[in-house]
Amino acid sequence: MPKVKTNRVKYPEGWELIDPTLQELESKMREAQMETHDGKRKCETLWPIFKIAHQKSRYIYDLYYRRNEISKELYEFCLDQGYADRNLIAKWKKPGYERLCCLRCIQPRDHNFGTTCVCRVPKHLREEKVVECVHCGCKGCASGD
Repeated sequence: MPKVKTNRVKYPEGWELIDPTLQELESKMREAQMETHDGKRKCETLWPIFKIAHQKSRYIYDLYYRRNEISKELYEFCLDQGYADRNLIAKWKKPGYERLCCLRCIQPRDHNFGTTCVCRVPKHLREEKVVECVHCGCKGCASGD
């Protein structure tokens, strides 16, 4: 007789420390998804979702790399289960990308002239002082700011 598969996920040790914060961010994500988008531009409707996804990834990144409060097993579990963006965290580990807001801002195919987003330009080099990214609403994520 074959084994019966269950949906139960075995949580690693230390999960109870980060679970309340992740649940709170998950509820904010649901609220952002259900929020009406009347009167907003098409691109502005996704900005809160990008912001919350960035917060979740940054929270897990800081716990593992900066504060060393979670184990590698728990960190890998969070990445595998989709609580954090593996590719965004990989970019944060590289010099010059420590404050990157989202991956769309560095993809040249999403921008005019094959460059990166305007939020990646340091503030002292900008012609306009107040700039918002069209993709995620970031006001500046250059590492030199």
